[in-house]
Amino acid sequence: MDLSPENEEYIRLYKGSLIPLKIVLVSLVWVLHDYFVTLEDEIRYIWSQKPSFGRFMFFWIRYYTIALLIFDVLQIHGFAIPGVATKDVCVKVDPAVRLVGAISLWSVEIIMQLRVYALFGRSRKIALFNAILFIVSIAFFIWIMVLNARNRENLIAKAVRFPLPGCPTINGGSQWAQWIPPTIYELVLFLFVLYKAITSPSACIKLNERISLTTVLLSENTVYFFCIAVLLIFNNLMVVPGATKIPWFGLAPFHAAVGILTSRMLIHLRKFTIHNLDGDKTPGRTVTTQGGLAFDSFNISDLTEVTLMTATHESRYDEESMIGSSESDDSHNSNSTSVSRSTSVSSRTASTLSTVAPSVQIRFGEPGPSRLHINT
Repeated sequence: MDLSPENEEYIRLYKGSLIPLKIVLVSLVWVLHDYFVTLEDEIRYIWSQKPSFGRFMFFWIRYYTIALLIFDVLQIHGFAIPGVATKDVCVKVDPAVRLVGAISLWSVEIIMQLRVYALFGRSRKIALFNAILFIVSIAFFIWIMVLNARNRENLIAKAVRFPLPGCPTINGGSQWAQWIPPTIYELVLFLFVLYKAITSPSACIKLNERISLTTVLLSENTVYFFCIAVLLIFNNLMVVPGATKIPWFGLAPFHAAVGILTSRMLIHLRKFTIHNLDGDKTPGRTVTTQGGLAFDSFNISDLTEVTLMTATHESRYDEESMIGSSESDDSHNSNSTSVSRSTSVSSRTASTLSTVAPSVQIRFGEPGPSRLHINT
């Protein structure tokens, strides 16, 4: 039986509206499943930390993601009730859904900025550059969102008369550009990480067959940026009119993936810190490792920012301050016959120094730089 163009359009829109209804439930189940799977690690590694900005950001992203998915379910399934999804409601809720999702992504990007800042020796220039670019990307995102909101009414004007289960899944105009600004910003941060992975000598250093904290940060950041870039590109492809056959899944899978990726990344880094920087896996106890490297009164909880979003400084030192270029290893070896020094350096520096000094002792007490004692 031949259908009129209007009936064909109605069937197409109806089928398209059913996809987000199913996908949003899958996304919520995914988030809740991951939450309960990782809850034990969260209690063990995160709850034990002292209050800090890093700890706050973990809980914010973790539980904001769950709240966001619950909002997605209520919004999509609530609008499926006949008479709820009017034209005015659909026009207003579209930018709201995109904004609450962007808040999740922006929160994660704050953490990634701080990681890049730490990986580059806490360079203020890099921090300022990334902060300005971050603000610019937010401004462009909001500007495009406002343009799309103004055009939304005309875009769905003909479709809202159909009895659809929710708002019409119609995309067009400049919606394809909505996620371009955050995609570009994520790419910039990724290039910083990639550059550091290529040029950083400490990324290749192993102490007692253990990988370094810098290596963990670089590998985690690389995986994160790759996954987020794929998701952002996918979001853009879903709304390019007529360019792809990808249906509109909604933003719930993106919301879920961002939260899960970030939460697992932060938990893994915290776990690595405790298991590798605290030999007996118990924060606050004295631990001695092989190779003359002794951790005295090492309190992981005092290093709150390291465990979540910052890396220790690169291993660089010289004759005067023990902080300089790692190329000075040879000169340090030739002049280390009678050295006894005490200086404030990071634990990452201590790891490298332990390979050239027979006895290295690190004293951790109050929050702040460690005290390194080298005796030869």
